[in-house]
Amino acid sequence: MSTTDAIAHPNQPALDPLLAWLRHARESSPIHHDETQRIWQLFGHADIFRVLSDPATFSSDMSRFIPPQEDFELFSRGNFVRMDPPMHRKLRDLVSQAFTPRMVSGLAPRIAALTSELLDGVGDAERFDLVGSLAYPLPVIVIAELLGIPVADRDSFRRWADSLLSREDTGALPDEAMMNRMAPTLREMNDYLLSHIRQRRARPTDDLIGKLVCAEVDGHRLEDEEIVGFVGLLLIAGHITTTALLGNAVLCLDENPAAADELRADPSAIPAAIEEVLRYRPPFPRLARRTTTEVELGGKRIPADQILILWVVSANRDSAQFEDPDRFNIHRKPNPHLSFGYSIHFCLGAPLARLEAKIALEILLDRYRSIAVARDGQREFFSPTAMISARRLPVDVQAARPKAKGEGRRGLVSA
Repeated sequence: MSTTDAIAHPNQPALDPLLAWLRHARESSPIHHDETQRIWQLFGHADIFRVLSDPATFSSDMSRFIPPQEDFELFSRGNFVRMDPPMHRKLRDLVSQAFTPRMVSGLAPRIAALTSELLDGVGDAERFDLVGSLAYPLPVIVIAELLGIPVADRDSFRRWADSLLSREDTGALPDEAMMNRMAPTLREMNDYLLSHIRQRRARPTDDLIGKLVCAEVDGHRLEDEEIVGFVGLLLIAGHITTTALLGNAVLCLDENPAAADELRADPSAIPAAIEEVLRYRPPFPRLARRTTTEVELGGKRIPADQILILWVVSANRDSAQFEDPDRFNIHRKPNPHLSFGYSIHFCLGAPLARLEAKIALEILLDRYRSIAVARDGQREFFSPTAMISARRLPVDVQAARPKAKGEGRRGLVSA
């Protein structure tokens, strides 16, 4: 059983073939040793939750399985997603200082203003690309302003993200050929970020890069090369999750018009709807871990130094955890999806992604009385084994009726 058995054409937009394969795997062999790829695949919610809850037994450091490549190694020096304690804790604590709940909630007016400006740019068009017009530029502008890098360079940021996420293979980890294909993009991104970091070193600023340059970890300051992966991760992950979430939300509401009507009538239900979108279409379908010791999992003995592929999208559809898991239900409660991970590697940017999605959906639903994914439009999607997200999502819209004087918008920009 391997991913190549599941998807004949990895670029197809529909999730159905992947979900059908995952359902069969979950029901027949929830923990499966893939001898072809020499990995263990996990499909059930309980097993994946256990792995994410135990970072000592299940490491995030996959470096020994990735072919050496200079540009990737530079980027990896500050990438705390692939680190274990204690270094992970030190770096995460450092960046957490810039992502306090107060800071995130304070961005609400700026997010609302940007959303309105971007949609104003669409004008009276009855069809536009939701990704290109809103879902991509909104979060990338927010994160670029936080970091202190030029928003005008956002076309480069998108090109880098598309290149790094456009995996046509179905392998668990990048091989040497893929590393070589990624190298030019990583080199360009590393050089760009190093330039900005060195500028802050010479002339300190009050933005996030400036704060990282001046910050101390256990009595010593981070080197420029340590900050590169740190900032690169924030730049790429800081926007791509929200881009995917917004596109997926519109897809879900297009498929479930009654839910869209309900959210228009009661915007206070949008946060719960966002959690259901995350469960139903998680941006990242899978995670990887490494066993640090022999362990028994799901009744199977797994040796040390084995790669585990955690199918989060499968865990989120596990009927042992979720009632009627293949139904999109904005009233689902509780909703313990694993789309943002769990434990020490829970997504640092989750509060910001949720806030951006909440405000953008409030404004979209207030501005347009209908938003329909264009059936004859040229939709483009990432491979669902790499990322569940649209590259391009044309939508047909109908403007809402003009509001009476003093009527205002219900619920907008409330943090």
